[in-house]
Amino acid sequence: MHEKLRRIKLLLMDVDGVLTDGRFYYTDDGREFKAFDVKDGFAIRLAGLAGLKFGIITGKMSTIVERRAEELRIGEVHQGYFNKLDVYRDIIDRLKLFDTEVAYIGDDLFDLGVMKKVGFSACPADAVDEVRESADYIASREGGRGAVREVIEMILKAHGKWDSLVNDFLSGRMKLPAQ
Repeated sequence: MHEKLRRIKLLLMDVDGVLTDGRFYYTDDGREFKAFDVKDGFAIRLAGLAGLKFGIITGKMSTIVERRAEELRIGEVHQGYFNKLDVYRDIIDRLKLFDTEVAYIGDDLFDLGVMKKVGFSACPADAVDEVRESADYIASREGGRGAVREVIEMILKAHGKWDSLVNDFLSGRMKLPAQ
């Protein structure tokens, strides 16, 4: 697994059930709310400073996702795609990446096509059985509760960057730009 992780340059993710807990919250007037884990967000920002690229491929359309992706400086945001494999192929062609240089975190059947193509696939602890059986790694945390952070830490540790990032951050040598 360490060798697979060392090759990763891009981490793609689903949103609902991965970056969120998969629940939809609606107000009486029909507005939608989602909750994102701050630890996942912090890890995305930190890893971005280390050169790891990020992307989202999700079946649902949401201005909330656009906003969160902008806050976290996620470069690839693709919404409204249930056939995620076509979007995935477009991304790697445009970025000139090999499958082995991409990781994907998914939680449901829509994610399996991409998960079977990438160099490293992961899922939250509460992913559906078919995804859990296909994943290279099953996080100990659930979607929207730190599963993304767990995978990012693994990638950065395999690259030999995690300890120096943490030390630079704690010493004040590195500051994250305001969101």
